[in-house]
Amino acid sequence: MNISKIQQQKPIAELLEFSIINVNKPSRCTSFDVAEAVRKILGARKTGHFGTLDPMVTGVLPVAINRACKLCDYFMHHDKVYVGKMYLHSDVDEVKLRQGMKKFVGKIMQKPPVKSRVKRVLRERKVNKFEVLGKDGKKVEFIADVEAGTYIRKLIYDLGENIGGAHMIELRRIKAGIFDIKKSNSLDKVEEAFGLWKEKKDEKKLRKILIPAEIISEILPVVQIKPDNIKQILTGKPLFEKDIVGELPKTDTFAVFLEDKFIEVARKVDEGDIVGRAEFVLN
Repeated sequence: MNISKIQQQKPIAELLEFSIINVNKPSRCTSFDVAEAVRKILGARKTGHFGTLDPMVTGVLPVAINRACKLCDYFMHHDKVYVGKMYLHSDVDEVKLRQGMKKFVGKIMQKPPVKSRVKRVLRERKVNKFEVLGKDGKKVEFIADVEAGTYIRKLIYDLGENIGGAHMIELRRIKAGIFDIKKSNSLDKVEEAFGLWKEKKDEKKLRKILIPAEIISEILPVVQIKPDNIKQILTGKPLFEKDIVGELPKTDTFAVFLEDKFIEVARKVDEGDIVGRAEFVLN
């Protein structure tokens, strides 16, 4: 799927109906505040974000616009990468610190912190990387590459239990699934780009910011369909084997396209000739 081509050729009005903005969340505001700010800037009916960040945490916060909000759940459950700073409660040498952090790489059991909104039960999470980037006395800069749903503040606290105490003092998310900090946008930049389009019909900057939601093709396998029954499929008709081109993927969920046009997200079923049922249809 050529997302760049769709981004450049799709009418702005259609992008505003079904797109995502990779926002660089500022400190001292909630993720909801950011999504609401985007909604007001664009005059959108609805916005939704892909995974909550604490008010003091900054960085990547993808925000879905209008119909793209229906895709939030598919984007949220992917690995996240953070850089941050922790403060050690005792003067731990770097060798011991690195050894302590290494023990938390792999599958760990973690209980959400007291202030979290989820049930405080032990959950298995995977930590892909947890390493020192720099150390200045008791202040340590680190990077953590973790499974979605991993609490970094709790990870630091649990590390501290093994090395004499530690707490997080700063955190920035630099990657959330396929969304990277290098391609994120401040709210001011979003407002400027929308203003240029609205007032001067200059759409160049806005196009760069609006990511077509067809980018779901980068996280779900794509199934192409034949055009024969497209009208019925767009009203929720199940997918029959005769409707698809090629074979179904091994995954339970897949994205359905007619060439580069997104049709739906479907769930694989085994019901005779019926091979898929719609979970979300863009109609």
